[in-house]
Amino acid sequence: MAMFPLHYFLFLMLLVRLEGQDECKISRCKKHGPAIRFPFRLKHHNKPGHCGYPGFELMCNERNQTVLRLPNSVNLLVKKIDYKSQTIHLYDGEGCLPRQLINLNLSASTFDLDIGDLYVFALYNCSAPHRRFFDLLFIPCLSTVPGYQIYAVGTVSASYLASCTKIGNITLSIDVFYTSHDLLNLLLHWSKPNCLTCEVEGKTCGLKNDTTGREVECFDIPKITKGLPKKLVVTLTAIVIPVLLILVVVVLYHVYSSNRMLKEDQVKIENFLEDYRALKPSRYSYADIQKITHHFKYKLGEGGYGTVFKGKLSNEIFVAVKVLNHSKEDGEEFINEVGTIGRIHHVNVVRLVGFCADGPRRALVYEFLANDSLEKFIFSEDHENHFLGWEKLQDIAVGIAKGIEYLHQGCDQRILHFDIKPHNILLDHNFNPKVSDFGLAKLCSKEQSAVSMTAARGTMGYIAPEVFSRNFGNVSYKSDVYSFGMLLLEMVGGRKNNDVEVENTSQTYFPEWIYNRLHQREEISMISIEKEEHAKIAEKLAIVGLWCIQ
Repeated sequence: MAMFPLHYFLFLMLLVRLEGQDECKISRCKKHGPAIRFPFRLKHHNKPGHCGYPGFELMCNERNQTVLRLPNSVNLLVKKIDYKSQTIHLYDGEGCLPRQLINLNLSASTFDLDIGDLYVFALYNCSAPHRRFFDLLFIPCLSTVPGYQIYAVGTVSASYLASCTKIGNITLSIDVFYTSHDLLNLLLHWSKPNCLTCEVEGKTCGLKNDTTGREVECFDIPKITKGLPKKLVVTLTAIVIPVLLILVVVVLYHVYSSNRMLKEDQVKIENFLEDYRALKPSRYSYADIQKITHHFKYKLGEGGYGTVFKGKLSNEIFVAVKVLNHSKEDGEEFINEVGTIGRIHHVNVVRLVGFCADGPRRALVYEFLANDSLEKFIFSEDHENHFLGWEKLQDIAVGIAKGIEYLHQGCDQRILHFDIKPHNILLDHNFNPKVSDFGLAKLCSKEQSAVSMTAARGTMGYIAPEVFSRNFGNVSYKSDVYSFGMLLLEMVGGRKNNDVEVENTSQTYFPEWIYNRLHQREEISMISIEKEEHAKIAEKLAIVGLWCIQ
């Protein structure tokens, strides 16, 4: 008998709550359409003004599709409304969202976009197709006139366009532009009104006082005692309050016992999401680069193309930031780096975390590798303290080979590195090798047996003969194999291939020197080899290296 009044109480609570919300109940244009509730209001459906927030009116078209009308006569269909994140997902009914984006202006709208993810690109009408640059995006649905193609163009590729006429500007997401995906959907969000606080407090949200104001407030859920017999109210109070107290105690105990585990899970999830966001290739402003590097405080090294600084993202994620020099070659190297390494992922290829193209100031943000380059360990004068061991050298050689094999065979297009050398092999905290520095890289199809080059590229001592003289044959992926072979010989010999300070070797071709000592069963390394199994590893690496440069 004691449970009946409780059930009756809960039923009345639900009934009164539904009755109070009836005039502003959820609406839809069709059965499976998006749910429409405050702050949105369905126009022309007899909904009172206080059921929606000013500027949040939706309409149903003749096909019962939900429509949001934006400034400049931009009408988009509503795919989804996420009230929890306060976002609305839109799309164009004719499948050409870029045509709508040309006229989009949200300055007078209640909705906005994430400014950090947007960029204004120029629209060009071209009479001939253009090969793909990293900041050149073909828009098929705008290219309806035969013989003409429409491209959205960034700052770098604009100078390469010929037979093209600028027709306007378009605002696109950086992620959409550089990954060439999802040109069909637009995501808007609103910051006002914010009803999340009301929901957390167990209250309802609505306009304050009148239907014309823009302030919202939280309302208590209607009381259920009004209109009920006094005796029934007393009975319900006497039964419900003790039950509620018991429930509160049980809930508090449950929260107390599981609170620590929930917090640990939440921290773990938040750390994962933060790390994932930080490691996803992103575009940074120059101000971001200054912040990441603590205003270029920690310098790691300097090369012909730029200076490398140590930086830090959130959650203890360290990065290496290469700030490119202000020279004519910057544009080509920047395109090479972002256009190749920016879209590949392999355990033996360095990861590009992000990039900066802020006017003439450009930078590349890589994952930070704690053990520097392979050069530091194989060319050190203090072999006793810096030598990694022959087993580890063999593992490093295999890892480098896997990275090069991935570049040559594992991508949609073959990537020729043209600068394989110890300095460009970085080592992580476990001394796993990663191929880096793609500033001289070149793309070609896997079916292409030779590539054309206007000038030699690479570092002397590692350049294959055919790269600087066509008398030796055509340039191909085998040029990287040659460089890898020379790198192996240096790993075995413990010195640079052009080290003229080594006694009796200044006039001898380094591979020939290795071959002669190997043939005569003499020591082939400046590093001491004490065990027979280590001698076998050194011999195997040397033979593979000689075959690679054959």
